[in-house]
Amino acid sequence: MRNPFRYFKTSPEIIRLAVMMYIRFPLSLRNVEDLLHERGIDITHETVRFWWNWFGPLFAKSIRRRRLQNTNYSNWTWYLDEVFVRINGELHYLWRAVDHEGEVLEAFVTKRRDRKTALKFLRKAMKRYGAPDQVVTDKLPSDKAALRDLGIAHRQATARWLNNRAENSHQPLRRREKIMNRFRSMRSLQKFAAVQSCIHNHFNLERHFYRREDFKENRTQALAEWRQLAA
Repeated sequence: MRNPFRYFKTSPEIIRLAVMMYIRFPLSLRNVEDLLHERGIDITHETVRFWWNWFGPLFAKSIRRRRLQNTNYSNWTWYLDEVFVRINGELHYLWRAVDHEGEVLEAFVTKRRDRKTALKFLRKAMKRYGAPDQVVTDKLPSDKAALRDLGIAHRQATARWLNNRAENSHQPLRRREKIMNRFRSMRSLQKFAAVQSCIHNHFNLERHFYRREDFKENRTQALAEWRQLAA
């Protein structure tokens, strides 16, 4: 693999730190610039923008590859949900598939919310992870029609409050949307949602399930793996 940091004068550690701060936390480009300045790192917010656009997808791809290689994904239950997002005043939809552990499997931006779109989204997720044993959705008719076309309509569940896991997965993006004063295009939203979901999975430490000692160990391991991305 060619070194992606080859033509950059800044050290890879600083680039990884800036990208992680911008994508993982609800910070603006200028917030990241100020926080790095406090640590003696003098860069502009446009530099942070360039770094995240250039390295964000590379880091996300590396995380996704490692997790697919090192994890035997269980397809017990998928939680599917879509959220409204306005881009330049026009309504769009961000579809998201989440597994039973809260890991985001796929994020997909569309202009419509119909059977054809739901079918395309499900096929994309199933091509990568296989078919789930159960699919939890809301009562949107297009979901039921798409599952029927795939021959797994009998695996659908639509009980009340059962889909909260997918709805909660939208919260980080909602916080980001406020910081960024909304997104400017479908392409930028799709790119950010895909990168953010991978980094969310990497730092999804489930601290409420572990003792403090175990949580600290998991956090240290996640940071150590992050520092080795694209190395």
